[in-house]
Amino acid sequence: MEVVRLLMICLHSFLLLFLPVLGAGETTLQTYIVQLHPHESGGEAVSAAASRLDWHASFLDRSVAREQEKRPASRLLYSYHTVFDGFAAQLTAAEAAALRSLPGVASVSADRRLELHTTYSYRFLGLNFCPTGAWARSGYGRGAIVGVLDTGVWPESPSFDDRGMPPAPLRWTGACQGGEHFNASNCNRKLIGARFYSKGHRANYPTNPSEAASLLEYLSPRDAHGHGTHTASTAAGAAVPGASVLGAGLGEARGVAPGAHVAAYKVCWFNGCYSSDILAGMDDAVRDGVDVLSLSLGGFPIPLFEDSIAIGSFRATARGVSVVCAAGNSGPARSSVANEAPWVLTVGAATLDRRFPAYVRLGNGRVLYGESMYPGKTGLKKGGKELELVYAVGGTRESEYCLKGSLDKAAVAGKMVVCNRGITGRADKGEAVKEAGGAAMILANTEINRQEDSVDAHVLPATLVGYTEAAELKKYIASAPRPVARIVFGGTRIGRARAPAVALFSARGPSLTNPSVLKPDVIAPGVNIIAAWPGNLGPSGLDGDARRSNFSVLSGTSMAAPHVSGIAALIRSAHPSWSPAMVRSAIMTSADITDRQGKAIMDGAGGRAGVFAMGAGHVNPARAVDPGLVYDIQPADYVTHLCTIGYTHMEIFKITHTGVNCSAVLRENRGFSLNYPSIAVAFKNGATSAVLRRTVTNVGTPSSTYTVEVAAPPGVEVTVAPTTLSFVEFGEQRSFRVTVEAPSPPAAKDSAEGYLVWKQSDGEGKHVVRSPIAITWVVE
Repeated sequence: MEVVRLLMICLHSFLLLFLPVLGAGETTLQTYIVQLHPHESGGEAVSAAASRLDWHASFLDRSVAREQEKRPASRLLYSYHTVFDGFAAQLTAAEAAALRSLPGVASVSADRRLELHTTYSYRFLGLNFCPTGAWARSGYGRGAIVGVLDTGVWPESPSFDDRGMPPAPLRWTGACQGGEHFNASNCNRKLIGARFYSKGHRANYPTNPSEAASLLEYLSPRDAHGHGTHTASTAAGAAVPGASVLGAGLGEARGVAPGAHVAAYKVCWFNGCYSSDILAGMDDAVRDGVDVLSLSLGGFPIPLFEDSIAIGSFRATARGVSVVCAAGNSGPARSSVANEAPWVLTVGAATLDRRFPAYVRLGNGRVLYGESMYPGKTGLKKGGKELELVYAVGGTRESEYCLKGSLDKAAVAGKMVVCNRGITGRADKGEAVKEAGGAAMILANTEINRQEDSVDAHVLPATLVGYTEAAELKKYIASAPRPVARIVFGGTRIGRARAPAVALFSARGPSLTNPSVLKPDVIAPGVNIIAAWPGNLGPSGLDGDARRSNFSVLSGTSMAAPHVSGIAALIRSAHPSWSPAMVRSAIMTSADITDRQGKAIMDGAGGRAGVFAMGAGHVNPARAVDPGLVYDIQPADYVTHLCTIGYTHMEIFKITHTGVNCSAVLRENRGFSLNYPSIAVAFKNGATSAVLRRTVTNVGTPSSTYTVEVAAPPGVEVTVAPTTLSFVEFGEQRSFRVTVEAPSPPAAKDSAEGYLVWKQSDGEGKHVVRSPIAITWVVE
């Protein structure tokens, strides 16, 4: 049970277990996703629901042995047709092999399991009531619909109150699906739709009745874990005055697009998120009429033609839906970024300048900085009760990490226990200490976590100290005859730290599968984010936490992505005719590369943040709504791009569901480069130069002139022609050429970076359109 709870409370762990669904043997059923050629029905496309189901069932009739299943169609789990052509079904390995050989079948792949990767953050982003700001220009996102694929929603949360909201747009065709503790009355003008998808989850996770009964779960859109409620309210939650986590972080909570509508698609459960359920959710969401899809889930980088999110999002994008995905929490490892498809907006995590200090006052007079959201008394200079300090009292490595059952109860009773961070969740360690009789806890970062400071609403007095402070703390414990300490809670502090900075855990580039596109695209607030929380859970998310709060705090790229989904909703509301590529361009080219103090954004891993950590920079909503110029991309351009990076026609078909002759495409598009808002060049096999072409569309001042400025990467020469772009009307396009020359890579480095900036040089001159430049030297 503890392992299950850990998976769901540390939802931002963002791990992908590339395991085929359980089972081996000829009679063991597994879930498979089957892709079909779209016109396999007497040469005509199949669109009507009944005909489509019959068509899909016919493949099972031809591949499932009657002695194994009298009604082969009963094995069908989902029938897809909006973002994917095909179905999901339960099959044996032999049946899957037989299905692969049938005419009309493009691919058969085993289902995969993926994991899930505020009162102040909207103010930190500069969202305010200024008449020229992003909220005013977009009507707070009025009319936009954000679809959130996650763990569901807690509809009673005040963040989904619909006072002042208009009815759903006429184009909306979604539903409020009933189920356990959820019915149509739970939806309103804010939460306009809710659906759930459990077939893949239930087919792939064998639970016995007693185990299933012990799991906190609802067979409905209702959120039992908090992650989905948190992300949905971050993107588009209503204004809630006096929001806090048990008194911490007190303020008015608002989503980034408080005027937008929310539609919740529950695709994740206690054991993760299955591709079959995710595709079904995306299929419905696009057909329902969402403008933005927000996915705070994913896995480790894999080829795009094997990635269900990349596949589903391609056709979503082609239908005009902006898809925003979390970059993953596998940082600071190089090339750890996931959700790398060039048609999605990939978001890394950054810090806020809000802190929750909880100092450790040692018996020798030294004071160590720590952070906590435990609701301790503040303003006490001496702090709480002085307690004896203990560490590794079980004499085992398990006790160093305070794992359940590892602590010697007699040794920790009434004492302050030091616990190394890692293996289990932070809040779980506090529960283990409390169950063993401990009175307080100090969480100690290890070398892996360094100074990263994600906070929690602990179940006992506790604080988290950085790696440097942890080393001093342990040295004191080892040397003092009777080490003691007390925790001094300092409440909430704003503006006392440099921010934003890239979170240590945020996944980094360059992309493994597509180094010619820079990922992540941007960073956004993702550390210690306060947002809505279910009424059935304590703020720590632990089973034994009887406290209740309408809000809780989480960290991860899961929290960063919905901030950008909200910004995308603001842009779609202000500019409803813009394509997803234009929306992404506006967000990227308007991003900040300096922090609130006007200094370079820092990296949680140390030093100045590079483009592989922060992409184009930290999002700036006010500038994103009015970017001046945008880089647009048509769906066909993505197909050409896939040809240029060496994908085969079958691999491209798996993504796009259309046939392509790459030889012909490349002949017709000599010198093609994807019109991406960032510039990434991967030099291979001794290459030393590259020429890229870009086209910008004027969406700012009708009559305007822009002049280029280049900060070339060290050791690299970057030439832009022409150096000036002049426009006479709105919507006009201008193209330019970028020549990159690098005789040799910089000493002891395999990458370099810089910037290309178009600055408006006439009139108000307010528009600055920045593109990061990333150069890598690849040894194959």
